[in-house]
Parts: sequence; structure tokens; C-alpha cells
Amino acid sequence: MLKFENVSKIYPGDFVALEDINLTIQQGEFVSIVGHSGAGKSTLLKLLYAEEQPTSGVVSFNERSLDSINRKHLPFYRRNVGTVFQDFKLLPQKTAYENVAYALEVAGETDEDIAQRVPEILDIVGMSNKMGKYPRQLSGGEQQRVCMARALVHHPLIIIADEPTGNLDPISTWEIIQLLVKINSLGTTILLATHNKVIVDKLSKRVIEIENGKIVRDNEKGKYSCAKVNA
Repeated sequence: MLKFENVSKIYPGDFVALEDINLTIQQGEFVSIVGHSGAGKSTLLKLLYAEEQPTSGVVSFNERSLDSINRKHLPFYRRNVGTVFQDFKLLPQKTAYENVAYALEVAGETDEDIAQRVPEILDIVGMSNKMGKYPRQLSGGEQQRVCMARALVHHPLIIIADEPTGNLDPISTWEIIQLLVKINSLGTTILLATHNKVIVDKLSKRVIEIENGKIVRDNEKGKYSCAKVNA
């Protein structure tokens, strides 16, 4: 599904964020991408949802290079890729329902479709009883659930979660991780960037470790406990 071929990303000032990355991720996988802050995790994810372009090499989705996608068609590609971030990025003046509905409105969906899909998605993430609440009225864990609903509303093939539990307490953290596992069990590919060793060890899924912009470890389920990664 996703493939990196000899991918490097160099920012102005000759800062090498990623160097010669070769990586394949199959449909339905749950992959934890680990490494210290600044290792290159977020840059790798930005290349996947086409916020950044590689300096060299090819990033492809279902055998199509992302470089070949016209900019006006990027929104259509990004509907295949749901994103969840550490800082939520919810619109404060909109309710939970309206935050999720807005993603469909921008895509031109009908009012009837929005009215059907939004409650269904909010129910999946356990927020159907708080759809009328504003972000300021929700806990951090609840806000992240709304973010996950927004990421799911287009039925994406992939969910990219970039440090989604970074601002959450331990209980909310594990609830969000369990929700990602549930979503993965329904067939959605999950890419989780984290520096939390406890999460990675409990998941016991495939682990890709990045250090100084390079992949230094890629282990399948049960082969690596991620002992080098700091909590």
C-alpha cells in the first residue's frame, strides 16, 4: 500500500531530516514508528500525507507516486489518509458534531449524508452522547476522540496518528490506543508515531525505529520490545 524508495528529505540549511529511507507498509498493518524527538518521525508522516515532498526518492501509495498527483487533486488523495495530531486542531467555535460535519461539508457532501454519517462515526469513538459539546467542555481524551471521528469520517484506508497521546493522562492514553487497535481490526492501516515505550511494548505490533533520519530497526510483531525508546 505504502512504499518509500531511497527517500531523503533535506531542509534549508542542509538539515537532513530523512536519509535513504526504504520502507513498505502493507494494507491492514498496525505500525509503530518510534524514535527520539527530532529523529524524523513527523517528517516521514508529512511525506505520506503530502504536506512535504521528498528531496530525492519516491513515496508511493498503491503503486502511484505522490509526486505525480496534481496539487488540485491532493484533497482527493488525502481522503484516503486520516490524520490525528497531538494538539487536536479542533475548531473551538464548533461543537463535536460540527467539527466532524465540517470535514464532510468541505468535501461537498449532502446534508442528508452528513446527518447520517456524523452520528455513526461519533458512536464508533464513544462520543455520541457529547456531540453537542464544544471543545472547551470536553476533556483531552474526549477531544482526541472527536479528532479520531473527524479522521474516520471519509472512511480512509490509513490513519496517521502523530503523537496522539502526548497531551493525555495515562488512562486516556490507553483508551485512545485501544480505539486505534479497534479501528485497525476493521481493516484500516494504522501508523502511530510515538516516543512512549509503554505503548509500544503493550501493543506488540510491528515497530520501525528512526534515529538521525535513518531506519535503524524494523521488527515484526513480538520480535522487539523497543527497549531503546524513552518513555
